[in-house]
Amino acid sequence: MNNTVVRTLLSIWGWFVLGLSVLLYTPVVAIIRLVTMPFDKGAYAAGYTFRKVVMPVSKLNPLWSFHTSGELPDDMRHPYVVVANHESFVDMILISHLPTEMKWLSKIEIMKIPFVGWMMRCARDIPLVRGDAKSAVTALAECRERLSCNVSVMIFPEGSRSKTGDLNPFQAGAFKLAIEGQYPILPMAVHGTRDALRKHDWRQGRAVAEVRVLEPVPTEGLTRDDLPELRDRVRTMISEARDELREKYGYVPPVDDEAS
Repeated sequence: MNNTVVRTLLSIWGWFVLGLSVLLYTPVVAIIRLVTMPFDKGAYAAGYTFRKVVMPVSKLNPLWSFHTSGELPDDMRHPYVVVANHESFVDMILISHLPTEMKWLSKIEIMKIPFVGWMMRCARDIPLVRGDAKSAVTALAECRERLSCNVSVMIFPEGSRSKTGDLNPFQAGAFKLAIEGQYPILPMAVHGTRDALRKHDWRQGRAVAEVRVLEPVPTEGLTRDDLPELRDRVRTMISEARDELREKYGYVPPVDDEAS
């Protein structure tokens, strides 16, 4: 049996496990949200439960080996603006292995996926229409509201993954949000998820992926004038950590990949 056939069969199995997990978790997340709604405005409990959908997916998928490293802050209920580099849709699955809850700023197309999108809405994740300025303003307002409920928010400041594998420039939104509310930034470096699922290919790929939690960056006392320096500092931290992960696992630059 050749590698293409094996990969196709294993991909069918991987999507089946994901689909089954989503189906089983959807009513659970909905019930938790309904029960906790009066006293959990940030939907922390529903969101935390929703992220656990990924556990059987990675455990039972022979194509994927996912790892976490670094240490989360002890006070994760003190909200952070979490930022990470963006390699693939699978970034969300990898980062959800961390034992905490954060609200994802996600392109609206993902939130339109049946069951997955419903759970994301129950979890109070935040939709964004890319390229729509009004949607961006609304999304940042929703991020502020989630942070005010003592729940962290997760943003990919690149906006989309790059064709070359190099980091795209970081957009200002996440850092503006952090400075305005004086929320610390929690950087994370992601490596390996690009191989797990490439754009325009439904088949999953063999991937060893890791998310590394980096040291928090305080914003207390910073103003908008400090935004460029803060953005560059965080981008450098993520870039250096990602390079360490590439050295650890090996890295082959993408040949024919497109931004998503």
